[in-house]
Amino acid sequence: MLYRIIHRTTYKYVSPVSMGNHVACLKPRSYQENQLIRNSVRILPEPEMVTERKDYFGNSQLFFTVQEPHQELVVESISEVERNSSPTSEPLRSSPWEESTFLADNTTPAVLDAYQYQFESPRIRTRSDFAAYARESFQPGRPIVSALLELTSRIHKDFRFDSKVTTVRTTTEEVFKNRRGVCQDFAHVEIACLRSLGLAARYVSGYLRTYPPPGKSRLIGADASHAWLSAYCRGSGWLDLDPTNNVAPADGHVTVAWGRDYGDVSPLRGLILGGGRNRLHVEVDMEPVDRIHFG
Repeated sequence: MLYRIIHRTTYKYVSPVSMGNHVACLKPRSYQENQLIRNSVRILPEPEMVTERKDYFGNSQLFFTVQEPHQELVVESISEVERNSSPTSEPLRSSPWEESTFLADNTTPAVLDAYQYQFESPRIRTRSDFAAYARESFQPGRPIVSALLELTSRIHKDFRFDSKVTTVRTTTEEVFKNRRGVCQDFAHVEIACLRSLGLAARYVSGYLRTYPPPGKSRLIGADASHAWLSAYCRGSGWLDLDPTNNVAPADGHVTVAWGRDYGDVSPLRGLILGGGRNRLHVEVDMEPVDRIHFG
């Protein structure tokens, strides 16, 4: 599936910003199932300096500085991505989940990379109550894919989507207690559960294709910036899981970045001088196409 994705972020400030230093993580990753064809970023006001580099996790990050006074900042990323479905493991034929907790004894690059995601991160702590919740799905000797899919389904059932009860500062413990939140929160909860069992899990940011109701036209800007997670299964690699929608992501999910938690892959962050209060508006348009011409 070929997509053209426009992600536009607008900040409006009540007073002028004299200078701003920003980091954008908006360029989709490129790997076998998620091929980036091209990407461009438009920034207004035009920045004085722009630098692109890879972070520790291999994500593309764009650093830019705006030095002229402004009361509005617009960052628009336009991407063309070919997304293909990932091969899925047979749930009952995967290895027992306990085998995926022993990663330190293997020095291959893929396993060493996964090993770092077994540990706590700034926004995700391991706790006994997370482990207890997860163990209802992870009985001794159960195939790991089967257990992962059930845990994902349980979180989808037990937690209510509510965009008004959490912010980016809400802790995973609060979300777990209140059973409400958004996609970012549900991804954090499932990662916390898996790491509390000794499994490796990473946070994934990206885009989700949405579908209009029958008989209705597709709305421009109605698609979503989204978050899910990947869990490492020894012997078969990473398995994507979306507890918000109770699916294993396929060609309707486009990956932008991954890391330990949201803090590693925030779409746009920075420091400004001035500005006062601000209003943030984000639009995402994810359009399936046959071919694309960038103007």
